[in-house]
Amino acid sequence: MATRHDTAAPLAQEGGAAPVRPPAAPTEAERRRRARLSRRWQRDIKWSPYGFISPFFVLFLAFGLFPLVYTGWASLHTVELTAPTDMQWAGLHNYTRIFGDDFFWNAAKNTLTIGIISTVPQLLMAMGLAHILNYKLRASTFYRVVMLAPYATSIAAASLVFVLLFGRDYGMINWALHFVGVGHIDWQNDKWPSQIAVSSIVIWRWTGYNALIYLAAMQAIPTDLYESAALDGASRWRQFLHVTLPQLRPTILFTCVVSTIGASQLFGEPLIFDANKGASGGAEHQFQTLGLYLYEQGWVNQHLGRASAIAWTMFLILILIGIVNYVISRRLRASS
Repeated sequence: MATRHDTAAPLAQEGGAAPVRPPAAPTEAERRRRARLSRRWQRDIKWSPYGFISPFFVLFLAFGLFPLVYTGWASLHTVELTAPTDMQWAGLHNYTRIFGDDFFWNAAKNTLTIGIISTVPQLLMAMGLAHILNYKLRASTFYRVVMLAPYATSIAAASLVFVLLFGRDYGMINWALHFVGVGHIDWQNDKWPSQIAVSSIVIWRWTGYNALIYLAAMQAIPTDLYESAALDGASRWRQFLHVTLPQLRPTILFTCVVSTIGASQLFGEPLIFDANKGASGGAEHQFQTLGLYLYEQGWVNQHLGRASAIAWTMFLILILIGIVNYVISRRLRASS
């Protein structure tokens, strides 16, 4: 044993492993520095997530909550756009006045009819297109891009094109109807033709968007359901009725609600469809929507308080639509 200790000592001296020494105790300054870094790290872990999401809340407060509160306060005052800080308390006078205005009810009825004319065919066509695209087709990606192209098109550009198509004297629609024995239709000045023309712009723009939503929902349906239905002898049509549609009920409800909300806020299409009449929605207000009525009262007539009351009325309508959506969705979940 003595020989082994004697040979180990020269090895350590000639560059072998140095003996392990215990770490020196940290000084008081080092302990303070470590405690300070630990507190900073804890604060960073605690508050950094709020810092990351703070830009959204700042923008929401500036462009979402503040306009909402301001319009609510302005709706209770008589205030003009030329002097937005000069407010006179009016209570509910602006609300009672718009509810007694025949132009408001005309705009509400036009919004309802245009919404029905545009939403029902739009969703039916979207469902059919999605059902076709759900099968294996060549260049399916190309067809999906084509479906989304109208949604990416500018509202102004699309509306101007449709204005040319629905021209009374030189429009392509009247030119085509002439070959089937239909006389020239005044698409801008007649009530129902003008509403159909405005609805066609909405249908063209949003059908492909809803078709892609339906397509995504269809591709999430398990193929086992279709295989079981096929084994039972169900045709493609019966598979669509008894398998596809029941599985798409939440998606159909979602698109109905979103389309209804979009129809209630319709503004750009009817505004550009007859640019000469501006926000009046035609010579006899035949396709003036609630959005155009709000714009006319606030920016044409410069009645900011009355326009704020219209905006809050539309907001309450959207809340009512949301409540109806909630009730229907709960009943659908309970029945499934």
